[in-house]
Amino acid sequence: MSTLQTIKDLLEASLTPSPTVIILGLAFCLVAPILLHFLYSTATPYTTLPSVLLLGPPGAGKTALTTLLERGSSSDTLDGPVAKTHTSQVPSSIELSVNSDDPSTSYKTNLDNESATAKKFLLVDTPGHPKLRASSLMRLNAAEPTIKSSLVSDGGAKSKIKAVVFMVDAAALADGDALPSTAEYLYDVLLTLQKRFHSRGGSRAPASMPVLVAANKLDLFTALPAALVKSNLEAELGRIRAARSKGLLDSGIGQDDVDAGEEGDWLGGDGSEKFSFAQMMEFDVDVDVIGGSVIGDGPGAEKWWKWIGERV
Repeated sequence: MSTLQTIKDLLEASLTPSPTVIILGLAFCLVAPILLHFLYSTATPYTTLPSVLLLGPPGAGKTALTTLLERGSSSDTLDGPVAKTHTSQVPSSIELSVNSDDPSTSYKTNLDNESATAKKFLLVDTPGHPKLRASSLMRLNAAEPTIKSSLVSDGGAKSKIKAVVFMVDAAALADGDALPSTAEYLYDVLLTLQKRFHSRGGSRAPASMPVLVAANKLDLFTALPAALVKSNLEAELGRIRAARSKGLLDSGIGQDDVDAGEEGDWLGGDGSEKFSFAQMMEFDVDVDVIGGSVIGDGPGAEKWWKWIGERV
């Protein structure tokens, strides 16, 4: 009986106007919505997918690769009208899935039918025109590179970039005319990642950034094999590095000033005249060169897909 009386007294006190009741009521009205919002957002978090950034000069096959991977098992090749793509003006992203248990599983495999564990990610196709590259390079410069994708359900969501695929036309590189411009773009990409490493705050280094140089169009007779694409790019990157360093000296900057800024402007770390992709390991940038083809009867895109699957 005493318990019921106590409850009755509390109810009567809560209904009796007093400063204490008013303060408690206002506090409840203010705190309750905040608490409910916190509990709801914690219970149902929005998961942002990781991203793979697809870079490269115009005509390298970036959009064709994006189309091929998006269609997956519904199209074995991009022969015919499907292969006709256009020069991208704005970045576009598609959602893809890899087999988290076996990254080597083909992109043509329907993971639902195989009862496989799918890991989703975004493939972001970027414009290759020189005037449209700045935004892509700016994203890579951050300690934790992210990209805002308007194609994600949350328009303001930022997706963490896990890897970079730099696509080149192996057939065009054989002529030599496309080599300088292609290497120039790749130089800027690698230098941006190198500067990102140097700009780290405190003792924590930025996460490593793997880079795949995808040598496309190996289905063509005139295309260079991946090994030659690698050596030609390394040689041209070395020439660009030497030319930029000489340009600083010719502009009146002293050798001491060049050496002082070398950490941020000299691509590679050992200071040798000959550049190699292995030098980028010092900055946690692991560069692989793998050949393939989007269309035709060449090696296909399976090796590229496996590389991506192992890094997302």
